[in-house]
Amino acid sequence: MSVTHEEDYKRRVAEAGPTRFLPGTTVEIVREVALAAPPRFALFDFDGTLSLVREGWPDVMIPMMVEELAATGSKETPAQLAALVRNFVMDLNGKQTIYQMIRLAEEIKARGGTPQDPLAYKERYHELLMLRIANRRQSLENGTIKPDAMLVPHAYEALAALKERGVELYLASGTDENYVREEAEILGLTPYFGRHIYGAIDDHRKFSKQMVIERILRENHVEGSRLLGLGDGYVEIDNVKGAGGTAIAVASDEAGRSGKPDQWKRDRLIGVGADVVIPDFRDFAALCDYLWRGLA
Repeated sequence: MSVTHEEDYKRRVAEAGPTRFLPGTTVEIVREVALAAPPRFALFDFDGTLSLVREGWPDVMIPMMVEELAATGSKETPAQLAALVRNFVMDLNGKQTIYQMIRLAEEIKARGGTPQDPLAYKERYHELLMLRIANRRQSLENGTIKPDAMLVPHAYEALAALKERGVELYLASGTDENYVREEAEILGLTPYFGRHIYGAIDDHRKFSKQMVIERILRENHVEGSRLLGLGDGYVEIDNVKGAGGTAIAVASDEAGRSGKPDQWKRDRLIGVGADVVIPDFRDFAALCDYLWRGLA
């Protein structure tokens, strides 16, 4: 039976054992992967995994939510509210945006306030976020900024490498689908994914990343072992592992593009079963050689 919502984060791996790096690379093998057949499909997350257009989004969402909670007359200080909000916003990171807004509505109600529909909060957040990133989008559209400056490093090479190996690519995001399609287009990613670009819709019960995975496997009559999942959010990693696929955690340093893994992401994604951790795609060719070793 399909899951029509995205589950909360639940650590499934208490502590990873010794890991190793592919020689001379940043590719960290958490558990050895030995595939019986080549991967046929790869599911990518969008924000933080490929796109950096929305980097810094918590600096928009958290103050907005603090303002809404303060308006209830809560006796909590702004610092206390900010700590509360940051905790639940980041705990829900990776799920559709609406889930963070649902939690906001719950917190407002718990303080005696009368919350709006969560969709209204999501719309306000999007308006504020679009103001923050308007210059980035405009600069991409007019060519002032090259698209690869707004991508996790070496993303194009990774996508091309998978296509060359005959892997069909899918994109699934917790961001609203209209924004995902727009930003994928201005980043030059649409040719890699074609029609397989999916994002959140207003009725969150009718979309989930797990639904996309189930559709891939059902429509193509393949086992989950033929699926790769790549993301910096726990949802796609958890869902891919649940389907029997290979999960590659992209622990990207979004602000610095430093080539070093974000340690919070790394720990969080290993906790839901990631097989491999990479900070970006600079050593993706070596990772492909590792995954395809011994396969025709």
